[in-house]
Amino acid sequence: MERFRGKVAVVTGGGGGIGAAVSRRLAREGAAVVAADMSAPALQSVVADIVAAGGAAEAAIIDLRDESASRLMIEGILARHQRIDVLVNNAGIFRGGNLLSLSEDDWRLSFSVNLDAIFHLCRAVLPGMIERRAGAIVNISSQWALSPAPNSIAYNVTKAAVASFTQNLARDYAPDGIRVNAVCPGEIHTPMLEEGLKRAGRTVEQLNRLVPFGRIGTSEEVAALVAFLASNEAPFMCGSLVEITGAQAVA
Repeated sequence: MERFRGKVAVVTGGGGGIGAAVSRRLAREGAAVVAADMSAPALQSVVADIVAAGGAAEAAIIDLRDESASRLMIEGILARHQRIDVLVNNAGIFRGGNLLSLSEDDWRLSFSVNLDAIFHLCRAVLPGMIERRAGAIVNISSQWALSPAPNSIAYNVTKAAVASFTQNLARDYAPDGIRVNAVCPGEIHTPMLEEGLKRAGRTVEQLNRLVPFGRIGTSEEVAALVAFLASNEAPFMCGSLVEITGAQAVA
């Protein structure tokens, strides 16, 4: 498939997990991908893999908590490519704890990375999309945005805010031809999940047994859904919160 031939896509958190899988998928389907992340080695590895496979990709090493850096990154992409067709807001962090155990710093950091970065990037890309009356934004929320998991208040609340932000943005800019949707993954096998399991003393095999489908999901499966939502095959999907969970309730 070449659903993104001639299009430019920006993917945040592109250095690993879901972001790396999305970057590879969009590039494989013809997009010129700008993968953004704080981790230079991981990001450069993903970009090198895409280029070696015949795709087009470049790395943007950035701290998305910095609004001016995000704005300058988007301005630079527009100067080089003259357009941004797809924005995938995937970058995120997890800080565990209930209200009394979570630090104020972790609360503020969660909002800065999981929500504020999306706010700044969308503000930067929307004018160009409005001018062309076309564009697709896909935000990565979470199943936990809809059904909160215990002892994860900062993550749950920020991802619920991403879901609401998605629906508000869709409602406001659908008349301009811009589609905004969110993917709400359940348990997906990523480095973040591995870290969480290690902290909790649990294993992937234990988590697999909780999923009616028989296993947790993969980053590539989420990437396939993101690619569909960002493509012209989903022209009437706007403001949707799409779960991908293997029929699992919150673990």
